[in-house]
Amino acid sequence: MSIDPAYEMVIGLEVHAQMLTQSKIFCGCSTAFGAPANTQICPVCSGFPGVLPVLNKEAVNMAIKTGLAIEGEVRMQSEFSRKNYFYPDLPSGYQITQFELPIVEHGKVLIEDKDVPAKVVGITRIHMEVDAGKSIHEGVVGGTWVDLNRTGVPLMEIVSEPDMSTPEEAGAYLKKLRSIVRYLEVCDGNMEQGSFRCDANVSVRKKGDPKLGTRCELKNLNSIRNVMRAIELEAERHIDILEEGGSIVQETRLYDANLNETRSMRSKEDAHDYRYFPEPDLPLLVLSEQQIATVKATLPELPDAKRERFETAYGLSHYDASVLTTSRALSRYYETVVEQVKAGGQNDPKICANWVTVELLALLNKENKEIEQSPVSATNLAKMVVRILDNTISGKIAKEVFASMFESGSDPDTIIEEKGLKQITDSGAIEAAIDKVLALNSTQVEQYRGGQEKLFGFFIGQVMKATQGKANPAELNKLLKQKLGG
Repeated sequence: MSIDPAYEMVIGLEVHAQMLTQSKIFCGCSTAFGAPANTQICPVCSGFPGVLPVLNKEAVNMAIKTGLAIEGEVRMQSEFSRKNYFYPDLPSGYQITQFELPIVEHGKVLIEDKDVPAKVVGITRIHMEVDAGKSIHEGVVGGTWVDLNRTGVPLMEIVSEPDMSTPEEAGAYLKKLRSIVRYLEVCDGNMEQGSFRCDANVSVRKKGDPKLGTRCELKNLNSIRNVMRAIELEAERHIDILEEGGSIVQETRLYDANLNETRSMRSKEDAHDYRYFPEPDLPLLVLSEQQIATVKATLPELPDAKRERFETAYGLSHYDASVLTTSRALSRYYETVVEQVKAGGQNDPKICANWVTVELLALLNKENKEIEQSPVSATNLAKMVVRILDNTISGKIAKEVFASMFESGSDPDTIIEEKGLKQITDSGAIEAAIDKVLALNSTQVEQYRGGQEKLFGFFIGQVMKATQGKANPAELNKLLKQKLGG
């Protein structure tokens, strides 16, 4: 993606990550997704007057955990405020959020991707807040329905510094942040279900100009691809306006993925428009050193550390290690394959990585499935790799076996046996096949011996065809050279 080279983009992202608590942040109602409308509500999350919120300790611990993972400063004291505004799906007329004293400040996230050089993006703050309900317009004639099941669900708003300057950097940042919260198991990162939502603040300025341009906010973008497309469109819109001598109006805009356009939603509010004041029903949130230390002890190995270990321990390339550590489940799957191949008497982490990153991920992506939904278990993939390494099957035959495994979920040994795919390693049988091929292609034999060495591949192909791809490649190569040399 590119814009007018005279300009540069300034991008900051606000991510709302729904925390994976079993109950809401200020009451005991369930946070389970997909329940019938308005069945997971109570007087507290419905905003009845006179009720009192009680803070969910697990939500606090998840926010601390995320702050520690991004090397942020966890504040010993933070405070909840009321953010006042009217909206049909906000029954109390205010949102409980952290304003002046958030729970985490000053973090950082290292980003890099295929087309994005390594770069550190600053995190301004992480604050906790409640989610609002959901207005339903589809299928409703002459009005709007409201589902309050989501009201009171705990969110972390993770606010970045405006450190990104391309849509690709924004995409890499979101992937990395989603990976981190998934590793931490504090958010499922599901953008389609709205549990990981992004707003993008976008402005442009002439290259070299230190002054920031007027920014616009793009709301509730529901996929990383749409975030990137919307940012580019918005930047182009700003540049067009500025080039025509106009000025940018600060506002909140919606992105229409079907029309691939942004359009005005409302004028951008400032903090004073919300009349923030400290939440009178909640005391100051005071943390102890012991609580932070206890949470710190639960931190898992995070993506960057795991990538470095994969490079060192398994001899993987930076790219392979990066792909395999994009999610905790994928890295666990890979390590299970490596361990079980070793248990099978073989050891080749690189070939294991190739089968996971190339063959398996390609088929999963094609069917829009996650690694947790893989029809090929790590155990079965490890068995197949062992069969390649012990010369039971060739790499070529393995692709046929793998395709059957993906289709049926079957054990590779069963497939090899049923389809008669065992590799031919008997030198006598391979020699006989070579003799037959050379006899049928005497002209090519003379040409080869006359100097056309590129015909060697032709003979390999013919013998493989004659043996239905089951000849051991190394043995075939050795014997064919001997025969053609003689």
